[in-house]
Amino acid sequence: MLTDKTIVLGITGSIAAYKGADLASKLVQAGAKVRVAMTKSAAEFISPLTFRSLTGNVVATDMFELTSEFSIEHVALAEAADAVVIAPATANIIAKVAAGMADDILSCTVLATKAPVIIAPAMHTAMFQSPVTQENLAKLKARGIIIIDPGYGRLASGGVGQGRLAEVEKIIVTIKQVLGRNGDLAGKRIVVTAGGTREAIDPVRFIGNRSSGKMGYAVAEAARDRGAEVTLITAPTALADPVGIEVVHITSAVQMKEAVVKATARADVLIMAAAVADYQPKSPATGKIKKAVAGAELTLELVRTPDVLAEARGNFIRVGFAAESGERLLEHARKDELDKKQLDLVAANDISAPDSGFDVDTNRVILIDKQGKTEELPLMTKRDVADRLLDRVVGLLAGRVLK
Repeated sequence: MLTDKTIVLGITGSIAAYKGADLASKLVQAGAKVRVAMTKSAAEFISPLTFRSLTGNVVATDMFELTSEFSIEHVALAEAADAVVIAPATANIIAKVAAGMADDILSCTVLATKAPVIIAPAMHTAMFQSPVTQENLAKLKARGIIIIDPGYGRLASGGVGQGRLAEVEKIIVTIKQVLGRNGDLAGKRIVVTAGGTREAIDPVRFIGNRSSGKMGYAVAEAARDRGAEVTLITAPTALADPVGIEVVHITSAVQMKEAVVKATARADVLIMAAAVADYQPKSPATGKIKKAVAGAELTLELVRTPDVLAEARGNFIRVGFAAESGERLLEHARKDELDKKQLDLVAANDISAPDSGFDVDTNRVILIDKQGKTEELPLMTKRDVADRLLDRVVGLLAGRVLK
């Protein structure tokens, strides 16, 4: 998503300027071309050499620097940018941008660019909450500038309040979202399920599985970064809620079915990456089952859970995952998933393989469409698998016939 994108990173005079170095480094690692523009105040907190070392590019600090590659045309940075990001942004730069001033390389770049602008404020709580700052931020939002609200926590002054620069990961995700607005899934509504459901035995115990949710979360994040409006319906996991995605937390298969039915009423695509339990206790105990009551053995009567994907019907693309073990992977995927549930696409993977099973960051899947065509993907990260899967979804959407 960020590969070969030119990000103009504005650094201003805040103690949080050192976090800008981390942001620059991570953007470069993600494949972006990072051009840094610093105010004179910013250079009091961190050296331009730091950013030059991290990005491999000359840092712009003065519009009239004769040795600068941008000295001939002050708007060169603005024209080169795919996005302009000011992080950290002080109250001063926010006021200047709101007023349309252009008296340094950074404010000039913002005024001249046609690229989207993202501002991440960082300042003392009182300055952030000041009516003037809030009025300026409201002006910027009205002009279409994206504001990433600062976090709450300990400040450089020693106090505690709102004003901390947003986390670097949140800033990067916002950049991806903004750049993905015109992606190949822009305007599409995609519902993704993730994690393993838990079926209650009593208020303490449950029947569950080893799904980590990583594959479903990767699909949701990839769809978001390609411009889709994403709803993630997730069973309990250890993963943080993805930024920029509507997240619906559920626990059981019945709850997942209800959430999926509701979410797919307006969906273009449903991707079921969740590991939904096949069985649930027929009569869960209302209180914790005691050992003295259970005796040496405990017998549970199980009944089938609803088949969420089979029962999710509508005018949308339906994609399933077939997590199987054994040699008859393709046979089971075709018969039990693709044909029986009349899906458009199935991703089959062998969960017994140590590098593509549960709770790992890689996966090896075989994509099977309803015409029976298969595409075997090599071992790759789950995010890469997600993008390959979504490539196929884009093709299916292009050929969809509305009913």
